[in-house]
Amino acid sequence: MAPSTPPSPSSASAPAGRDPHDHADRAASFDRDADLYAQVRPTYPRDAVEWLLPAGVRRVLDLAAGTGKLTEVVVDLVAAGTDVVAVDPSSPMLGELSARLPGVTTHQGTAERLPLPDASVDAVLVAQAWHWFDVDAAATEIARVLRPGGTLGVVWNDRDTAVDWVARFGEILHRGDRLEPAAGHVPLTGVGDPFTAVEAATFRWVDRLPAGALRVLAGTRSFLLTLPDDERAARLAEVDALEATHPDLVGRAEVELPYVTSAYRARRR
Repeated sequence: MAPSTPPSPSSASAPAGRDPHDHADRAASFDRDADLYAQVRPTYPRDAVEWLLPAGVRRVLDLAAGTGKLTEVVVDLVAAGTDVVAVDPSSPMLGELSARLPGVTTHQGTAERLPLPDASVDAVLVAQAWHWFDVDAAATEIARVLRPGGTLGVVWNDRDTAVDWVARFGEILHRGDRLEPAAGHVPLTGVGDPFTAVEAATFRWVDRLPAGALRVLAGTRSFLLTLPDDERAARLAEVDALEATHPDLVGRAEVELPYVTSAYRARRR
């Protein structure tokens, strides 16, 4: 459920020396404002997560779990007694996850070096993070920790840019962003012989945010998190102007932000 009032954006400066066009700097930027990320980033539709989870799952790894947006849906869907484990490189992100989901085991780690034993999980799910991985190394590690027949699932929320104001919002967020994929997300590919052919499905849904929260949501994007302070402030002012002037947004107590969720799955042979 959306918060009734928008959270307050941080006034902290971007860390000195961060390059908005550097992959590593962008990936590391999420340590900043993890609490805001937890409040305003969207969840994932239940039907998409159900499609990703194999029947009879006993242990699920949420890889690059962040603040637990996907983890929360998994915990809600799986049967009692199913073990859910979260791995992420960011300690602040995992701290937010643990505060919200104290029953979930967390480990600080990366996709390329998972802190789990061989053949120890039935599913590895990755939400909004496949583009941060070294795909070859990650696929090898994921295949190692999956039991035979287990599932690798990747899920992406893309804003529905067929809606005019959403397209304009995205243009503000990503203007000049050299790392933003042209298609909006990176499909699951290149996982190799340990896995079966990749299946794909899409799911449409709407997230609801209180008026004013678009600015906060924009501020959680890695591109804006690594921009110089003056450029970041200018982008956020553009978001404010969009919300104050677009006919689909003016005077609304709640903003309906439509998403197209793309899900991909492959089985461990």
